[in-house]
Amino acid sequence: MPALHVAQINFVPVPEGLGATEVFRQWPSLVDVAEAVASSGTRVSVIQATTQPVHVVHNGIGYHFSDIRDAETAISRGRRFANLIDDIKADVLHVHGLDFAEDAFAIAQYLPDLPILFQDHANRPPHWWRRPQWRRWYKAASGVAFTAPELAQPFTDAHLLDPRAQVFAIPESSCRFTRGSRARARAETGLYGDPCILWVGHLSAGKDPMTVLDGVAQAATKLPGLKLWCVFGDAPLLPAVQRRIDRDPHLSGRVHLLGKVAHQRVEWLMRAADIYVSGSRSESCGYALLEAMACGVTPVVTDIPSFRALTGDVGHLWPCGDATRLAEALIHAATHRQLPERVRAHFDAALSFPAVGRQWAEAYAQVLGDQPRGLR
Repeated sequence: MPALHVAQINFVPVPEGLGATEVFRQWPSLVDVAEAVASSGTRVSVIQATTQPVHVVHNGIGYHFSDIRDAETAISRGRRFANLIDDIKADVLHVHGLDFAEDAFAIAQYLPDLPILFQDHANRPPHWWRRPQWRRWYKAASGVAFTAPELAQPFTDAHLLDPRAQVFAIPESSCRFTRGSRARARAETGLYGDPCILWVGHLSAGKDPMTVLDGVAQAATKLPGLKLWCVFGDAPLLPAVQRRIDRDPHLSGRVHLLGKVAHQRVEWLMRAADIYVSGSRSESCGYALLEAMACGVTPVVTDIPSFRALTGDVGHLWPCGDATRLAEALIHAATHRQLPERVRAHFDAALSFPAVGRQWAEAYAQVLGDQPRGLR
């Protein structure tokens, strides 16, 4: 029996002049999700909107870069993509992003029996005055996948999703980091601390670094050897963070602001840490959290749907904005340490490429079994 064939489509056009090799490097999730699915034995083809048409085989997966320069409407793009999907004989269409309901609906007009499964990528419902049209477009969905089922709530509350559409809980992606040696990583990076805590995230309101600093300051009264190391990109709150550190003796000399580092360096930093901390108030997934668990680092993260889904029974969760509960979680994680092997074992079982691939394969089989769906 031939393997199930899935076409994954990304409607976001490739920037002008960017070749396939650069797309693979700059858009790693395009490759990662495809390769996770392929690891399950599913045949995968990737369709990518572009202005430079080319067909490339990368790690055994065919990437169809489809020219949309003269396809100015969703209907014209839908016809073009539908012809390609029909030519390659895909059984299921996997759409990256819930923002592309109109384009997916257009494809469904030409291929009405094709199951379409959307994947959330931190998407938000449209404004209320646009929702009647979007409800019609979302009728093309046989299913929708979120990292955690609770993340579907804004869409279901707005009555955007067809009641027949299945909702799946599948991690947004996976991670290629490995555990390595903590001692070697500390020698390589210079990180230290008892515990050694790592933050990886923007210094912005949504990541709530001020609450994390407050929690660390409280935890330091019971954990005198604690050190916090902060990796960040965008940093609108950097002046406030620096002032907070400078004026508190529990933080001064204890918190180290590393700034932006190369992504391959993050793996070494993760391997060196005992605890990964996050104050995020919302996340569609949490890529830094995936990286931490891939390296066997104990997560102490906010109690939000995606983090609950990812950490399982190896994480310490605390309420958003509650510095005291964060301090308690840090102290508990430091005084009741779990083996890195246990964190990595959870990652392998639930979040690795093979694990994510199996979840996608099961979702594809379910939506395919639901066909035909009738009018789209």
